[in-house]
Amino acid sequence: MIGKTISHYRIVSQLGDGGMGVVYEAEDLKLHRPVALKFLPPEMENDPAARERFQREAFAASALNHPNICTIYEIDEANCQHFIAMELLQGQTLKHRISGKPFTIEQVLQLGAEIVDALDAAHAKGIVHRDIKPANIFVTDRGHAKVLDFGLAKVVQKETNAAEAGASELPTVSENELTSPGTTLGTVVYMSPEQVRGEALDARTDLFSFGVALYEMATGRQPFQGNTTGVISHAILSVVPISPLRLNPQIPRELERIINKALEKDRKLRYQSAADLRTDLARLKRDTDSSRSVVSSSAVVAPTQAWWRSKVVAGIAAVALIAVLATAGWLYKSRESGGETIDSVAVLPFVNASGDPNAEYLSDGITESLINSLSQLPHLRVMSRDSAFMYKGKDTDARTVGQQLGVRAVFKGRVMQRGDDLEISAELVDARDDSHIWGDQYSRKATDIFVLQGEIAKEMTTGLRMRLTGEDERRMDKNYTVNAEAYQDYLKGRYWWNKRNAESLNKGIEFFQQAIAKDPNYALAYSGLADSYSLLATYGIVAPKETIPKAKDAVQKALKIDETLAEAHASLGYIEAIYDWDWSGAEKEFQRAIALEPVYATARLWHGDTLAQMGRPVEAIGEFKRAVELDPLSLIANRDLGWGFYLARQYDEAIDQERKTLEIEPNFTLTHSVLGYAYLQKSRYEEGVGEFEKDLSVSPSNPNVLSGLGYAYAVAGRKADAQRTLDQLNTISNQKYVPEEYKARIYVGLGQKDKAFEWLEKAFEDRSIGTFPISYALTVDPIFDPLRSDPRFADLLRRMNLQP
Repeated sequence: MIGKTISHYRIVSQLGDGGMGVVYEAEDLKLHRPVALKFLPPEMENDPAARERFQREAFAASALNHPNICTIYEIDEANCQHFIAMELLQGQTLKHRISGKPFTIEQVLQLGAEIVDALDAAHAKGIVHRDIKPANIFVTDRGHAKVLDFGLAKVVQKETNAAEAGASELPTVSENELTSPGTTLGTVVYMSPEQVRGEALDARTDLFSFGVALYEMATGRQPFQGNTTGVISHAILSVVPISPLRLNPQIPRELERIINKALEKDRKLRYQSAADLRTDLARLKRDTDSSRSVVSSSAVVAPTQAWWRSKVVAGIAAVALIAVLATAGWLYKSRESGGETIDSVAVLPFVNASGDPNAEYLSDGITESLINSLSQLPHLRVMSRDSAFMYKGKDTDARTVGQQLGVRAVFKGRVMQRGDDLEISAELVDARDDSHIWGDQYSRKATDIFVLQGEIAKEMTTGLRMRLTGEDERRMDKNYTVNAEAYQDYLKGRYWWNKRNAESLNKGIEFFQQAIAKDPNYALAYSGLADSYSLLATYGIVAPKETIPKAKDAVQKALKIDETLAEAHASLGYIEAIYDWDWSGAEKEFQRAIALEPVYATARLWHGDTLAQMGRPVEAIGEFKRAVELDPLSLIANRDLGWGFYLARQYDEAIDQERKTLEIEPNFTLTHSVLGYAYLQKSRYEEGVGEFEKDLSVSPSNPNVLSGLGYAYAVAGRKADAQRTLDQLNTISNQKYVPEEYKARIYVGLGQKDKAFEWLEKAFEDRSIGTFPISYALTVDPIFDPLRSDPRFADLLRRMNLQP
């Protein structure tokens, strides 16, 4: 398009593009002035609704002549292309100007007044915008607001109702809708409650959306957050946002009142007109300007006045100093005595304020690094990753988190990356009363991320009122690499590893290998590489003989570099258990990992699994319980505790525990399967089959679940269904690797012992017996009871070093 002439406009450059248009800078060849041309995308030219919306934007905006609304010059069509010619603006959208940082109060009030004045002009013409958000508000280089994009605007008619005198002149949407009743229009984060519910809209919906933008301008964050539209919609309808004053103590209380009134969920309690909102903002701006003027003029006073003022100021300063010294003394005493020290904390996932999904690894990685760093302190209980990440994307208050996790304080943060620059804001909140303990903002280069994380962790300990010993500081300061690029690759590797599917585990391997290439002495990266290879076997994605030797090589390199790395000892124990069947060696590695890092819940889980395999399910339950104590919301820990109860033949306890797990997450992988096995052992066959079918609906064609379902069909007497499931497993195994043990299980249920032993031998050969998750412990699992009297079973246990 660059250089082309459309009608009497010559295209100069592209300014941007979006879902409803591509915008170019152009020269008006008739009037010799710069303009902006917005074209309807080619794929939408034949879409009547898209053309109608495009025309509506031009008609609505052109009907308004206001300095804070972008001026429309004309709408036309040339060469089968529809376009709008409009005022060319220099500056940025409000969305780009906010970028996770609050504006000054002066800017908030000035821009807020201009935006709401533009809305008042639109509403006076019977136009409801319906998509007010920072991306549709432009801030010029001169610092003035311009409202854009009336593509979702609705020209409305006024209805008069004598029974509603207070709102009799409010415009309501006419019947000429382009969408069906109940359709929501707009951008979810900025929608009003009535938009979310799909109700008829009036001017007050714009005022709510403006309130959301005003909140964001004042605090740097959105009031309603979540990782899905469903979560955000629920928040808009039901959640009261965090107090703006708590997020930004600099804002006046009157501004907080204005924001809260604009965000009233009941539109009858909200501002009833843009004019009222504009008046309140203008009054606050006047009062703020007046107070600034008084402070400024007080600098020039008569000598006598200045002398007295200096005495007063000196007195105030003395009182302030005494207060500071008293506070410092109190803090010192409380730290010395330990009486006021905060002994438990949850580090919630940092918010990725950049909005770029590719930067998610960084926000997650900083969170994990802080958790790991703080976990080194012996007198501080830190919630581990699994429990903390249950709150990812949720705007949960500290008091709720404290009650659910049993912690005294909650740490929250936001991170934004712009090129090589990092901006981080952090806050420590008292979980008892939701009060602010400590907070700070940091701006650093990405290469300084190690120093930055160390600063945040140490300042947090000050907020927690902890006194660090030299050994504590050495533990927290420990860096596993000095190469910032290697560290970022490691964070990306862990980010993908935590997703735990075939594609993500392989991506994790790539990033761990890149980290090692940049720093061959990076022990943590070798440990991550080992865990990735191990889980490929664990989840039945790749044959153990193909990946476990690679895992073992990586973990041995990690331990050669750093013998004190708890994660590596746990990884080695895991390998020795599932592949080498060196049970005593595995137990020693887990005990070493736990001694190095007592709060490392994963080591507890893997140790529990190993104890169960060794025929010690009661001891396994103890480790699983400890893991749940360390990580109350960990889905894996809660599910495995239920599995431990099942292996100990405590079926009622297993059922109760798995129901608790499903209360945390209704579809967590294999939880329904554990329930199914417990029901089968209680001869509740129909319920057992039903649980496996639920798991299969969540993970279609999952071989592990199919194996359990086939076994359930068999013991329930549904032999044909069991055989059909077995055939399905065989078909899948022709396409990809399936652990041989999965087939053996179904043959056990069918009572075909010879076939069962045939497949158990194959499982022995490919080392797939007893791989986690929910490992099938030959020594104690009731599934294998029909085989226990057969000499072939005792021989199998002997060869796996599992003799009684």
